Amino acid sequence: MTKRKINLPLYLAIAVVIGMAIGTLFNFKKKPALFSSNTSEAKIKRLIDYINYDYVDKVDTDSLLDDAITKMLSELDPHSVYIPKGELKRITETMQGKFVGIGVSFLMHNDTVAVSDVIKGGPSEKAGIKDGDRILIANKDTLFGKSILNKAGVNSAEAKTFSGNRKVSDAIIKSLKGEPDTKVNVTVYRKSSNKILKFPIIRGEVPIVSVPSYYMINKTIGYIKIDRFARTTYKEFKKALEALKSEGMTSLTLDLRGNPGGFMDIANKIADEFLKDGKLIVFTKNKYGEVDKFYATNKGGFQDNKVYVLINENSASASEIVTGALQDNDRGTIVGRRSFGKGLVQQEMDLGDGSAVRLTTSRYYTPTGRSIQKPYNHKDNTNYENDYLNRIHNGELLSKDSIKVDDHLKYTTPKGKVVYGGGGIIPDVFVPIDTTHVFSNKLYGRLNEFVFNYVDDHRKKLSSWKLKDFVANFDNSDNVVNSYLDFIDLKMPISPKAKENLKIYLKGLIARNLFGETGYLMATQQNDNMIQKVIELDQKN
Repeated sequence: MTKRKINLPLYLAIAVVIGMAIGTLFNFKKKPALFSSNTSEAKIKRLIDYINYDYVDKVDTDSLLDDAITKMLSELDPHSVYIPKGELKRITETMQGKFVGIGVSFLMHNDTVAVSDVIKGGPSEKAGIKDGDRILIANKDTLFGKSILNKAGVNSAEAKTFSGNRKVSDAIIKSLKGEPDTKVNVTVYRKSSNKILKFPIIRGEVPIVSVPSYYMINKTIGYIKIDRFARTTYKEFKKALEALKSEGMTSLTLDLRGNPGGFMDIANKIADEFLKDGKLIVFTKNKYGEVDKFYATNKGGFQDNKVYVLINENSASASEIVTGALQDNDRGTIVGRRSFGKGLVQQEMDLGDGSAVRLTTSRYYTPTGRSIQKPYNHKDNTNYENDYLNRIHNGELLSKDSIKVDDHLKYTTPKGKVVYGGGGIIPDVFVPIDTTHVFSNKLYGRLNEFVFNYVDDHRKKLSSWKLKDFVANFDNSDNVVNSYLDFIDLKMPISPKAKENLKIYLKGLIARNLFGETGYLMATQQNDNMIQKVIELDQKN
């Protein structure tokens, strides 16, 4: 990707980061910190000193300062955020695409830590840990029953609540993670052999994948899902792209639904894969009028083939950079619903105590010059935070005609397509939200519990399945879905359509346990209206 600087007139625009953890992060060069002593800084320091030394009660001034920083940033824009030191390491690991640990995913089952997935090539697989093992002890930490609740500081009233589960999960992670090349002695119960087993595990680097799935939808259409734009995403994407091309892919479905963003330079690299040399991908502008432009190169690996990009109301930030670059260059087809509407670019700045701020330092614009940032209020973000509810109420999740556009923010692509700025990217082909697949708690509420027990009781038999055969033939007799209906004791009739939807989702969850995210997506794609729309469009083309 080539980068050129130029001064441009100011376009109406801004952009946003979604959530505290992930957004559009510019790959800034480190600059020397410049600080000046002024009366405002002296005032804050003096106030903290007064509270520390003179206030009538003991006060946690660190917590007070954290709250003050959060409040201060909230009056700038919705995506300039403070990251406390307790959160920064976890967020950094997610965005760097790796952490140090033993390499397992787990869930709590009957007050016991049950291994739901052993990461391939990780320390636990090398040591001999298997899916379904119950981790009882890690070094001297007991990780089951009341012991784990006590370790997490969770009382009986808080147990099994969201906050309680989070605390328990954090306590387990703290016991299992550590420094590289350190040993943790793990004791597990293995149900298949009814034995207590001990494993010394050497902690090591474990990948956090951001491209969890890729496969062939049919003989010509490939599918790649990107969860976020982390530091490792481009490498993961290229591996997936080349693998699918080797299987005969001529059309690609790029799934950015629910992707909240990430590193801008990674998004630019992925957009570059689809665009011809010299095509503008995106440009940014800061308050000093400095403009950075990013162009495609001649290195793209999928410049001449069809591409479909799936987006929805939770596709934000770097996802919108990729989508906007393709739409504004008349490349590919955007399928789905209006995206989030985020266009502000943040730089992470260290505060010196293990915490940091992500401060908005520039705005980005798509190739036609539009900002897709939705409006926000510097003093009150209530309406901004309720945007999804507003979309439900105004009907735009069901009808493209309900999407409000501003004719003053109308732009035209090189081939004459009309696009709009000011609030997300409107897809070329609209697909409404599917209201027929309503997951009632009565029908679906105990599905995860049933799936875990079913897989746990049938691991040996299930291990003989191959993914494609499983998708095509598992539970064709309805024995498993009928067992689930008996399990929940529904006491009411269920329509054939509702039962079929339940069966597909049940199969998908079991497939996820056996084959990962690809298994789930392949098993449920017949219920995915956006993928079905892509198949329809590709056949027409």
